[in-house]
Amino acid sequence: MNTKTDTVVSAPASRLSTAIILAAGRGTRMKSERPKVMHLLAGRPMLHYLIENAGKVFDRIVVVVGPDMDDVAALAAPHAVVVQHDRLGTGHAARQAEAAFGEGDVAVLYGDNPLISPDTMRALLAQRRQDGTGLALLAMEPADPAKYGRVVMCDGQVERIVEWADATPAERAIGLCNAGVLCADAADFRRWLDEINNDNAQGEYYLGDVVARAVADGRSVRAVVAPEDELRGINSRAELAQAEACVQTRLRLAAMNGGTTLVAPDTVFLCADTVLEPDTVVHPHVVFGPGVYVRRGTEIHAFSHVEGAVVGPDAQIGPYARLRPGTDVGAKARVGNFVELKATTLGAGAKANHLTYLGNATVGGGANIGAGTITCNYDGVFKHATEIGADSFIGSDSVLVAPVRVGARALTAAGSVITHDIPDGAMAVGRARQANKAGYADMFRDRLKKKKEQG
Repeated sequence: MNTKTDTVVSAPASRLSTAIILAAGRGTRMKSERPKVMHLLAGRPMLHYLIENAGKVFDRIVVVVGPDMDDVAALAAPHAVVVQHDRLGTGHAARQAEAAFGEGDVAVLYGDNPLISPDTMRALLAQRRQDGTGLALLAMEPADPAKYGRVVMCDGQVERIVEWADATPAERAIGLCNAGVLCADAADFRRWLDEINNDNAQGEYYLGDVVARAVADGRSVRAVVAPEDELRGINSRAELAQAEACVQTRLRLAAMNGGTTLVAPDTVFLCADTVLEPDTVVHPHVVFGPGVYVRRGTEIHAFSHVEGAVVGPDAQIGPYARLRPGTDVGAKARVGNFVELKATTLGAGAKANHLTYLGNATVGGGANIGAGTITCNYDGVFKHATEIGADSFIGSDSVLVAPVRVGARALTAAGSVITHDIPDGAMAVGRARQANKAGYADMFRDRLKKKKEQG
């Protein structure tokens, strides 16, 4: 049995390598209309991870999809795609790509096993290229072997793979389990695939049967042991959640190693593309959606949600803030509790400290947005822009009806409804004149009291 730390003999640099990714699964156990490999992990389809990592190791990638899986084929582009029209098992799926094997070495990977690292793929390929190795496979030693197929070893070589249902008690006690990923010379792989049959209860062609064909050919079969977290398959919503937890752990560690403080790491959820520059601080229960870039020195307080936004540097966000796509928060700006920004640029040093909605707006540097301010940016058909000038002061509970421009250094009186542009340095009052009715409140209460007494 070999591990990733073994010394290996590399093949000539000219020898090509091809990764075949099986991605035709319908996700029946997930009870979903979405193809299994399109389910998301940290904001990206699981197939994306496998293609990205395989691209760092293999010269060519071929993706096997099912019929009518245009979204999977689009994700696979520009790599080659072949279609498995009849789903007759993993061996049958691999056969569909035989014409694309080419020369050199071929590895068959599973799209629903997306977390295999480039290092593990390199180790698999290197083991295959060791003198005397006919077939290399990935194996793991899970904490709970459960019903995984067991890898039976003899003198450091794989003797056979035995499925849990067919295993003896002694074989079920084996801790080394099959992950299903195989790598062999292209010509050998084609021959072994063509020799397997579907003489089983399911009437399917199983890729794992290639191991028996290699052993029968007298070829050396070697196992490369990799961490369980890399090799876990995803066949259900519960397993998807377990994989998400693994990805989140990796992302959190990478963020902290990169200089970000996560006050309570397990409560922070990141996307695969989240960028947190050094000296950022993220408080508990913060969620990052896709497309977030947080610059150095920014602090994001608890229970905030950030998606499609650029923030900072040295900005303060939250608690309970929501930054939606298209938002750009400038240096040392402040976005406070229960403030929502969408497609809005908040200039350097500007403040929107509480209870505010700004949509399709541009706010100049140093402006102050009072509590309860909203931009009315949508008329039911079109979105309209609001421009708020630098160093302006928007009074509490102002309603800015777009399209409208508030000039630099301008001021709006609290409670105003602004429907027209305000010149630079001007003050706008857009509210009804107050009228006091003497004694009316007492009279009103007396009327209510009499009605109540009369039943």
